Amino acid sequence: MRTLLVLILGIVTGGVLTLAFLFYNPLSGQEPLSPISVSDRQIVSLSYSAVAGHSIIFTNSGESRVHPFPVEVLQLWEPPISQTDMLVTVLRDVRDEPVGIGVKFSSISERTRVLQGKALVDSAWYINMPGEGSMLIEQSENYWSFLRDIVAPAHWSSGDNWRGNWQGTLTDGPGALGTGRVYGGGGRFEGLVSEAVETLSAKAYSAVTGPVAMDGRLTIELSVGTDDMGELERAANADLQ
Repeated sequence: MRTLLVLILGIVTGGVLTLAFLFYNPLSGQEPLSPISVSDRQIVSLSYSAVAGHSIIFTNSGESRVHPFPVEVLQLWEPPISQTDMLVTVLRDVRDEPVGIGVKFSSISERTRVLQGKALVDSAWYINMPGEGSMLIEQSENYWSFLRDIVAPAHWSSGDNWRGNWQGTLTDGPGALGTGRVYGGGGRFEGLVSEAVETLSAKAYSAVTGPVAMDGRLTIELSVGTDDMGELERAANADLQ
């Protein structure tokens, strides 16, 4: 009996230490400062609500804690897209005026490595700004800090919720400096090849229903230097090959 108790205690201790290592993972490090945040080039900043009920359309497989909105929307339950979320939302400028529509597709990435602090999602934004033009943003997002700082505390809370003031950068590539890639479509963005970063600002989260008070922001460079342009064009060409 004593040996059994020691074995159980060892298993429990090992489990606790493993969870502690994952939660306070020293390999995950701190989020680096986005190069776009200190850029002196022309940028456009677009904000949106990250709360599903504030969007035009939000849908997924129907099995997530964040339910599709509105309830009549078709769900993405087919196996090839069951790990995908789709968001259609209003995009606003720095004056909080509506300036366009954003459509975002995001799927859990096979490159996720929890031990390295990488909870990755691959996503793509299609942005249409009437009178301005359209563009596509390709990016990889890392939700590790979000899960560690918000989702986990919400589940541990007796009230199944988290409240605070949290800001973090989601974009984690594919650019060498951790930025997403921007490809211009029509209008004044035609031919644009640039970079973007998506950030998230949270004030309240429910372990039962998901985001309660949360906003996202896309910061997009509209001009790049000659050296940067060459690198981005080479990356774009490599993607097409």
